[in-house]
Amino acid sequence: MRITRLIPALATAALSVVALAPTATAQAPAPSAESTPRAATAATTGSAATAAAGTKALPIIGGGFATNAPWAARLFSNGRQTCSASIIAPTWILTAKHCVGGGGLSFRIGSLDQTAGGTVANASGVYNHASSDLSLVRLDRSVAATYARLGQPGSVTVNQTVQVYGWGATSQCGSEINCQSQYLKFANVIVSGGCRDAYNGSAICARRGDGITAGGDSGGPMNANGIQVGVASTSDRQTITAYTNVTAYRPWIQSIAGV
Repeated sequence: MRITRLIPALATAALSVVALAPTATAQAPAPSAESTPRAATAATTGSAATAAAGTKALPIIGGGFATNAPWAARLFSNGRQTCSASIIAPTWILTAKHCVGGGGLSFRIGSLDQTAGGTVANASGVYNHASSDLSLVRLDRSVAATYARLGQPGSVTVNQTVQVYGWGATSQCGSEINCQSQYLKFANVIVSGGCRDAYNGSAICARRGDGITAGGDSGGPMNANGIQVGVASTSDRQTITAYTNVTAYRPWIQSIAGV
């Protein structure tokens, strides 16, 4: 998960996100560089700074440390910290499709500290959505946890303040892999409308509130009133982020994971 620059922005379309009321549209942010297509997002904190020049990652501002997130899961690929995720059922993880291509997937589940605690489980199967940045990963064992509750259409509205979570980059550090957070972070962002994710799927765009998302936060949840409505897909590291719209893909999730 080496992030060095933002790749060109995806073309956007004016679309109505089924979970949003009233209907709105938003400009999709440029995907970042985490895998192919490279993207990254979810909550981080750090000191205020100016935008980085050249290929350096942009600084992350605001947010805070999470104190209660039993559904949170840190994703590792071949033992290397990669993305964020959530556990939605005893044997099912929900994350971003662009996070799972490296193989050797494992998860630390239910701990705020990505280095200790919780339960560690490995992937036994990966199910990618054909046209959005969503992936369901089957675990090799059943994990007892407080599972993330998934939203339905209408669970989130334009101008609502929602929370995003992740272990991603916290500051300007050249390559974002070098400044991942040991502890889970969150930020408040404000829903601005519908947009497209890194695979042109239905997404929820949000503008920066007290923080914005960055590399390593990909795959992490967007929660509205404690209900997961999105999965982190892209971010420009400054003003806007796009989360694949979980509520739009509930039939697909239910057909595979049963929730």
